[in-house]
Amino acid sequence: MDQTEIKRESYFDNAKFILIFLVVFGHFLQTFIAEYAGVRVLYIYIYTFHMPAFILISGFFAKSFGKPGYLKKTMKKLILPYVFFQLIYSIFYYFLLNKENLSIKFLDPEWSLWFLLSLFFWNLMLLVFSKIKPWKSVSIALLLGLVAGYFDIIGGYLSLSRTLVFFPFFLVGYFLKKEHFYFLKTHIASIVGGIFVVLLLIFITMHPNLNDKWFLGSKPYANFVEVKSLGLFIRALVYMISFCSIAAFFSFIPQKRLFFTKWGKNTLYVYLLHGFFIKFFREGGQTDFQYSPSTFLLLLGITFGLTVLLSSRLVKTVVQPVIELRASMLYNVFSRLTKRESY
Repeated sequence: MDQTEIKRESYFDNAKFILIFLVVFGHFLQTFIAEYAGVRVLYIYIYTFHMPAFILISGFFAKSFGKPGYLKKTMKKLILPYVFFQLIYSIFYYFLLNKENLSIKFLDPEWSLWFLLSLFFWNLMLLVFSKIKPWKSVSIALLLGLVAGYFDIIGGYLSLSRTLVFFPFFLVGYFLKKEHFYFLKTHIASIVGGIFVVLLLIFITMHPNLNDKWFLGSKPYANFVEVKSLGLFIRALVYMISFCSIAAFFSFIPQKRLFFTKWGKNTLYVYLLHGFFIKFFREGGQTDFQYSPSTFLLLLGITFGLTVLLSSRLVKTVVQPVIELRASMLYNVFSRLTKRESY
């Protein structure tokens, strides 16, 4: 493997690690956005791009979907873990929240599990959209995302709203080539990206009533505005902001291999497992937790430590058989552990 290829792989792994770090950090910050304006500005800024960029990268690496067995492999990789963690999270919430009844709804994703379901649907949708010219395909996807907001029945059920609203990012990623990403590493692109970020932060600061849930893509327009046609224009603005934020983000990503690059390969484990820690923090662990400048640094440290832990080789070795539901791997892990105990 030549140096150029190494740099290219490192670039995407660097981006994935930083994005999953921001996913975890954003979930920690959410606890404080109602009371602290500065935290809210940072929170909204993160949400303008962190999941859309993750989705775009997922689309970029879905180029082999047409190969034999790809969809079957994708279904096993996404749907089986979805069903398993839907069950586990339901039981976890039952005990954590002291619910009277245990409710398991496999068609209504628990919290962050929507991503697995939507990712599977996006791969299925490529069967049609990949055969259309890129500009037409993306235009249709954007139109679907805009029109979806008019229908109140399109919401969290089966993650339909997020599937339609975020599909343009996945589709754009699918059509992008590596050369497009490296164009963003030019000096002029980095300058433009930096200027955009500053202007966006000023815009968010000057609009304290901006509803952060616009960037979640999970609700119809009726939840935000009385005039639904206004909702369409706001979502169009959200699309524009998110695409520009994504471009700015990728212009800042280092290309060389760094100390955290290796952890960028295991972001799925962080995404699936960090929810247990976040929910415990929100519901039971933050009762007397007050925000301050030192708290911000503490949350950064906790987020980094948790992200590194959940993307480590140890966690992957233990959890991968469960996530991928491989009986043979479970047996191998158990055998290794029992051998070590016998020494």
